[in-house]
Amino acid sequence: MSKFTDPWHFPRPELAQAYLQGFDLGLTSARGLFARRRMGKSEFLKHDLVPAAISSGYLAAYTNLWDDTDHPGQALATAILQATQAKGLDKFWEDISRPISKLKGGGKLPLGIEAALEVSLAEKEKLAVPAIQAALQASDKSSRKLLLLIDEAQVLAAPEHSGVAHSLRAGLDIRKAGIKVLFAGSSEAALRQMFSRSAAPFYNWAPLEPFPLLGSKFVAAMVSQVATAAKQPLGLDEAQQAFTALKETPEFFRWYIERYLMYQQQGAAEALRYTQARVNDDTGYARIWKELYRPDRAVLLLAARGVQDLFGAATLKQLKELLNDEDVAATVPRGSLRRLTGPKLQLMARVDHGAYRFEDTEFQAWVAARRTVD
Repeated sequence: MSKFTDPWHFPRPELAQAYLQGFDLGLTSARGLFARRRMGKSEFLKHDLVPAAISSGYLAAYTNLWDDTDHPGQALATAILQATQAKGLDKFWEDISRPISKLKGGGKLPLGIEAALEVSLAEKEKLAVPAIQAALQASDKSSRKLLLLIDEAQVLAAPEHSGVAHSLRAGLDIRKAGIKVLFAGSSEAALRQMFSRSAAPFYNWAPLEPFPLLGSKFVAAMVSQVATAAKQPLGLDEAQQAFTALKETPEFFRWYIERYLMYQQQGAAEALRYTQARVNDDTGYARIWKELYRPDRAVLLLAARGVQDLFGAATLKQLKELLNDEDVAATVPRGSLRRLTGPKLQLMARVDHGAYRFEDTEFQAWVAARRTVD
């Protein structure tokens, strides 16, 4: 974590201590949290829970799997090692990579992290499982408990990462006394599948609960901070109204505060108008839509309009009409939903057999307002 402090960070020490106390009681070794993106979850983990854990005597490892969705095993191993033996990181990757170098004809790989980056994607995946196991074994040498924070953990639910997930589960199962785990994610449906699907590696392994969201206390704290920097203080009532208008999203509210401070003479109402326009532009719905395959857009459009059976004959008929193509195959919806629910897009989530929903209700409303797939 950064050594610099953010004057605009809203600390939540009581919440951090509550999670730690839950682990200290020994009743559970893992928890799962979900909240949609931009709600302050990652900031809390990094700037509240990690410092609190360290102050309480834990080693703390944080990784955001969204930073490298293709290689979560590498990210997890690195995070554990940075927490337990950061000075040995280069040698660890050199040793782990050595079998791969033999597969390549005995050529020696560069030292350090670069070694893992030099191998092909297929070879890098081969490193993931031994890297996870070796990192966990390295943590055994510490006399302190380890708190492992896995942000955007739903990446592990992807079929291509099943080997990594099974390896992590096996390694954590035998270390429940010494390693406490907090899985956090922005996809409630994907996390629920991860812990409730009987065939999933982490089946029934952690209770899942919503992350407590920020509210009026957060708004009041930001208004107080504005008063220390602004010539024209921001009213609490109008700030609360802005927070509500911005769907009570902390990151968007910070944008509003930033705009107000930079252009105080324009007033709070103009700051809100500007922020709402920025939100609509930054969420990038139009860009996302443009980058999707046309069949995927058609499936989204039908789902947004309330179509429940996305695999039926009636749906196929509507897809043909939307795409103006009589040759649309019956397999098209299945392929589209596989992409739309995958870790790359995460636009929809399967909530039951054959039942899907939008991950982002604002995006659902945006799609529903469209008339065509183009």
